[in-house]
Amino acid sequence: MPVTWLDEPEKHDYPAAAAYLSLLAAPHEVKELVKALEKAPISHQKAKDILRAARLALLDETNAHVRADLVKIHRDEKLSPILLVRGNLAEGTPLQIADGYHRVCASYHTDENTDIPVKIVDVPALGGASVDDGE
Repeated sequence: MPVTWLDEPEKHDYPAAAAYLSLLAAPHEVKELVKALEKAPISHQKAKDILRAARLALLDETNAHVRADLVKIHRDEKLSPILLVRGNLAEGTPLQIADGYHRVCASYHTDENTDIPVKIVDVPALGGASVDDGE
C-alpha cells in the first residue's frame, strides 16, 4: 500500500522539532532553525537515504510509534512530512531528523524507496539559517 502525505507538516511538528533540537543547539539557534523549517519548501527524499544520511537504525515494526504510523498507512490516512536539518559531509555531521523518525521508519517498512516529502534546512551560519530551494 502506498504512503500518502499531507501537503504541509502539522502545526505540532514544529514544537516537537524544537524540543528535539534543543538537545543539540542553543535556544537562539533552535529558534532560527524552526523559523527556517516553517519557510522551507517541500522537496522529496527516499526513506532509505534519509536513514542512511542520519546514520539511524531502522526501528522495528513493533515499536509503538512505528506501529501507529503503519496503521495510519493501511487506513490510507495521510502522514505529515518530515522536518530535517542537513548534515555536513566534510565535518562528518549526520543529517538530523528533527521530527518524523517514526514516520520515516514506517514508510521504509512499507517500501524503502518511498518518496517522502521533507522540509530541509541548513544549520544556521553567522547571520542566519538558509533554506534549501528544492533544487
